[in-house]
Amino acid sequence: MKLLTLTAASAALATAQAQQVSCPDYLDYAKEYHAPFSTGRYNLSYQRPDPACRTAASPALDGVIADMQSKVADPDLYRLFVNSFPNTLDTAIRWQGVAANNSAEELAFIITGDINAMWLRDSSNQMLSYLSFLKNASTPVFASLYRGVLNLQARYIQTSPLCNSFQPPVESGINASLNQYALTDEVYPPYSNLSVFECKYELDSIASFLELSSAYYTATSDIDFFRNFQWVSAVQTVLNVATVMRDTPTYTPKGMVNQSPYTFQRDTTSASETLLNMGIGSPVKGGTGLVRSAFRPSDDSTIYQLFIPANMQFATHLNGTSTIMSQLGHADLASQMKTMATSIRAAIEKRAVVTDETYGKIYAFEIDGCGSSNIMDDANIPSLLAAPVYGYTSDMYGSSNQIYQNTRAKILSDENPYFMEGPVINAVGGPHQGPGMAWPMANIVRILTSENQTEISTALREIVSSTDGYGLIHESINTFNVSDWTREWFSWANGLFGQAILDLEGRMPEVLMESYQ
Repeated sequence: MKLLTLTAASAALATAQAQQVSCPDYLDYAKEYHAPFSTGRYNLSYQRPDPACRTAASPALDGVIADMQSKVADPDLYRLFVNSFPNTLDTAIRWQGVAANNSAEELAFIITGDINAMWLRDSSNQMLSYLSFLKNASTPVFASLYRGVLNLQARYIQTSPLCNSFQPPVESGINASLNQYALTDEVYPPYSNLSVFECKYELDSIASFLELSSAYYTATSDIDFFRNFQWVSAVQTVLNVATVMRDTPTYTPKGMVNQSPYTFQRDTTSASETLLNMGIGSPVKGGTGLVRSAFRPSDDSTIYQLFIPANMQFATHLNGTSTIMSQLGHADLASQMKTMATSIRAAIEKRAVVTDETYGKIYAFEIDGCGSSNIMDDANIPSLLAAPVYGYTSDMYGSSNQIYQNTRAKILSDENPYFMEGPVINAVGGPHQGPGMAWPMANIVRILTSENQTEISTALREIVSSTDGYGLIHESINTFNVSDWTREWFSWANGLFGQAILDLEGRMPEVLMESYQ
């Protein structure tokens, strides 16, 4: 994959690429096995591209990978870490450059992997995997990427605030990859296929922009970045979207049908790819204090539009970024953000907690405000399982939140209709790939939210043994057939796995010294 423009930090890499005759498309490369293979039972392939074909470079990241070799005893686990952790940097930085009208405004276009488009959610999470490098002044490539992603996300949000994935910026010179499934979508408000790849309104998309913003500021204290470009305007747009989607129920107080601020219809054979009721979705009661979401982070439609994990994520990071807004001197906006965050959290605890006959009080996955609730969880983040990961609970394991712990127990049981069990892997899946397909991402989240060594070791063992020899984290895997999986190249999940290994090295290093053979 050729990188068209690079920051000064990657100039050496640009020279190497220019001298390279041809770099294979990683979509093809990741479908093949490559030597040298790991020396463990699973004989895992080496999947990092040649250094001259990597889309960005970081000696600091390579140093961490080398250092971890002495801290990870199992050769297959180490190979999986080697392949996975740098995957976004190696393969998914499609373009870096600057805005056409401001040479100081960095931009970075990051693809999900096998889809040549930038999702707000995925690109945020891809960057969050490298958060630990932001605090190190010797790793400017990561700070530049964070700023570039945030600036481009801010542009996208202001251009099409209800959309979830986007085309390359015009400055990149990269042609748009038209989404064949979206070409006949009927969406309100309208958008351009030349700038938008797909327009599914997902609350977690704008929440992820806030999460990445908060992470960058907390790590760097770089307040000038937020002052100089489009961030404030983008946050104002986010607030406008959230307010409309909170305050526009299906019916007026007199029973008339409101004009929906968003509608979506797709010609499809899959129910989860479109919205019912002629594109407006299931009816939503007003006055709940919760924000509607037409789609989930899996890009599947919600059954009930008050999607609780996204509201949890949004409230958490709306509150976090209010600090940035306050530091910028926008006291009114900061107060509005904090007030909305507080009210959403209160609404979650009041309306989204239901009593399960086995597990007691738990969080519902979705509600409609009329008394209906959807009790399940999905592998994609934000999920209920991942509530500590995106900061809704007061600690990384939700140990002080009994409702979360009850919810977690139900999610990881056969009383969650999308908990997939089998001899290959046992993990949460979802309707996106359907029954029987477990997502390794959910087991990674399980590791990140657990303090139980046996649970963590079991999850690691299942992940290591289920890559079908490729040594990459797939999207989903058939729980009874290790060779039946989806997406060989899924950067977000790979980065998340690397993040989990580094987390374990810091808090439970003995797990990394076990054998997973």
